[in-house]
Order: sequence, then structure tokens, then C-alpha cells
Amino acid sequence: MNHPTPQLGSLTCGFTQLLSSTRRGARLARLLTVSALQSWECPHALTERAEQVVAELAANAVVHGHVPGRDFRLALRFEPTATLVRVEVTDARGERLPRGAARPVPLPTGGYGLTLVAALADHWETVPHPPGGKTVRATLTARSLA
Repeated sequence: MNHPTPQLGSLTCGFTQLLSSTRRGARLARLLTVSALQSWECPHALTERAEQVVAELAANAVVHGHVPGRDFRLALRFEPTATLVRVEVTDARGERLPRGAARPVPLPTGGYGLTLVAALADHWETVPHPPGGKTVRATLTARSLA
């Protein structure tokens, strides 16, 4: 007797990881992102963009969002059917919100991180993370080369 085959819905791959608020933790966030996206067979160009976004957001979490004794959190989701990657980096400094990507004068030691995130991501935003932190979210999709 023939039985209908169950249809699988849209599979989403993802993980969440707490990392130390150190340069080593920021580097590990980038490496975990690349490893995960490659294992989920994410397109190479999208993986490269996500790697850069995670590197910038993790570095910001370590430099600007650090609270002694508190970690930052990396959350990553890949939706293969939509060829979409969602990145979230949460730190403990909710009172220190990013100023946005359109900063007229860069800081002497940097200042281009969020400009780069804005250029690489299709959308990014900052939302509160109670009780006192913040989450920076970025969404990246596969871009056609037209």
C-alpha cells in the first residue's frame, strides 16, 4: 500500500554560543561562524560576508560591550531555502548603543566597523537585551551578481 511521504519543511541550521569577552573570544566567534556555515553548505560568498560581519560585531562586543566577568553571545542561523544568514551578537553593555554606520569622522584607532557591517549586511539593528545588555542583529542574503 502506498503511503504519502512526509514533506520536510524549511530546515534551519543554527547555534548559540557564549564566548569570553576577549580578543581570543572574538577570533573564536569568527572561526565558529566559518566552520558552521561551511558544514551547512552555505554559499562561499555569503560565508565570507558573514565572517566579516561576525568579526566586526564580536570585536565591538569585546571592545565596547565588555563588562568584567560577563561573556558575549553569538547566535547564528542559516536558512538554506532562502539562502539567508542571521547573526546576533549580544553583550552586557546596553547603555552603550552603536551610533550607526554614518559616522562622519572615524575614531583614531578605527571606527569603520559598523560602516562595513552596513555595507555587507542587507539589514542590521540594535535591540535591548534585558536586564542590561544589547543585541546587534544582522541579516545577510545571497546577492545576485548582475
